[in-house]
Amino acid sequence: MAGLQLDISENSLNVYKALANPVRLKMIQILSHDKLNVKDLANRVGLSNTITLRHLQILADADIITFEKQGHSKVSRLKVDNISVRFPERIYPSFDVYETDIPVGHYTAYSVEPSCGLAGKTAYIGKVDNPTYFMDPQRMEAGMIWYSKGFVEYQAPNYLQKNDHLEMLDLSMELGSEFPFSNNVWPSDITFYINDVEIGTWTSPGDFSDTRGKYTPAWVPDNVNQYGIQKILRITDHGSYLDGQPFTNVSLGDLDTSKTTFKIRFAIKPDAENSGGCTIFGKGFGNYDQDINLKLFYS
Repeated sequence: MAGLQLDISENSLNVYKALANPVRLKMIQILSHDKLNVKDLANRVGLSNTITLRHLQILADADIITFEKQGHSKVSRLKVDNISVRFPERIYPSFDVYETDIPVGHYTAYSVEPSCGLAGKTAYIGKVDNPTYFMDPQRMEAGMIWYSKGFVEYQAPNYLQKNDHLEMLDLSMELGSEFPFSNNVWPSDITFYINDVEIGTWTSPGDFSDTRGKYTPAWVPDNVNQYGIQKILRITDHGSYLDGQPFTNVSLGDLDTSKTTFKIRFAIKPDAENSGGCTIFGKGFGNYDQDINLKLFYS
């Protein structure tokens, strides 16, 4: 199962409404242990089949459960094992910020192995599973890239001036694993580097296609990568954090910020315990309509 990430906007309102009901909360608790058909679940909650199905449809519309065939019956299955809520960011409001959005096709270095490929708004870019096309000029139009082994590296301008003091660095992106077609349970250790310094490794739980990505173009087949998980890497003077949780001891002092650019690398290390590839979703793909986003907070 995967996690469901919400924000404070109308886009997440159907999930909040789905959870704001004691019957549906009880159904979630029951389905966390068993897949059940409508009749069996109705008996467990003490409601008619019709009313039970209405509640299940609300949960399905919110992407909390899904329906699947089991023999001749249609059963309900829980899709998520955690739900997180991201509040509007209000970090160090006294600091100024330089912000750069980097399209996922604008990498400046790479070394990848199949399965790999690039997808644009209307079609694949070049031939799938052929690393040669990672240097195709049309790569600049890519909204999603994927590779099983290796790395891609980006550069963002370092706008810090002589008298600017870097207080915090934020890197936001939507990532998933990479499996031929897809596999919702396919862990992969994705390692982050900034300015050639290894920041840390996050294990992606899978390569998701259980439901279509909110922004993924209609031409993309249902059975391939649809969406990832938004990750926010934050580096401060006292260490790094991933999604607000302590990550590693790497701090701003470990980074060389004197160069004209910031280098950002996403890698599957040769000795990774879970070598399950990497998919990077950009604007117009996945569940977050964003490119790779770098913020430099300074005073």
